[in-house]
Amino acid sequence: MACDRHNKMRGRTILHMLLWMGALLLFHTPGMAGDTGLSFNDLRGRLVRDGFDANRVDKVYSRPQVVFEIEDAARFFMHNESKLNYGQFLSEQSIRSAKGYMETFKKELEKTEKALGVEKEIITAIILVETRLGVLLGNTSTLNILSTMAALSDDRLRALFWAEIPPSKRFSKKAYEEKATRKADWAYTELKAFLSVSGKENFDPVSIKGSYAGAMGIAQFMPSNILKLARDGNRDGRIDLFDHADAIMSIANYLKHYRWHKGIDKKKAYRVLLSYNHSRPYAETLLAIAERLKAAK
Repeated sequence: MACDRHNKMRGRTILHMLLWMGALLLFHTPGMAGDTGLSFNDLRGRLVRDGFDANRVDKVYSRPQVVFEIEDAARFFMHNESKLNYGQFLSEQSIRSAKGYMETFKKELEKTEKALGVEKEIITAIILVETRLGVLLGNTSTLNILSTMAALSDDRLRALFWAEIPPSKRFSKKAYEEKATRKADWAYTELKAFLSVSGKENFDPVSIKGSYAGAMGIAQFMPSNILKLARDGNRDGRIDLFDHADAIMSIANYLKHYRWHKGIDKKKAYRVLLSYNHSRPYAETLLAIAERLKAAK
């Protein structure tokens, strides 16, 4: 009898689990964050109206991995450049690692310096600060974060998104509204560039991970800068910023575009570096790292 009761209870438990799983499958739509009402449907339509192939857009956004990045977008809105610890990149260990990187990629750095006039020390400094010499590339879906921020141009979605941010991650509602409105169009431009790059270079946009601001690769380029300024450093016929030769050449080309030149003085170099990241501590740290690397010769 006890065995019969156990079997009946077990049967009911399994039935309840199956019904619960079925409900999840029924109400979950790819491109949505659970049952929150957050959806990329309007964004998908906007991309198609702007010339992207409808079948490709549907195929990308119907993947179960494509969802709203609530937590990472919240981090983006709370980012404070002045609180970052740039001093860590001037430690003895960091400078030693940078020297080792310059030795490992000596051929690529010297070839780039000769071709574009950008010193290998400043290129290495940028890679050190951006990704710890290509080690820390970010773990946020580039497609998801750019899509999330671009979708916030919709007032209703912006309100729903705010409600989904955990209280511990919240900040000023006014600051959120102002930044969301300002960044939505910027993110949409970057999203279009990202989809264009993925088509041009033939990679899966869903598979790419980067920073919670949408920057990607060893050089941490935004997609629009990949389209305009990235270069094929290893001459394999494609641009891959997860490849060191391509990243090195792309950084140099970026700086040259903003008027870096051989023998540039410190004041002008500082202004050029602000174009990479508009942060005074960032630019000052890069120059200090480059000086330490030059002195190490």
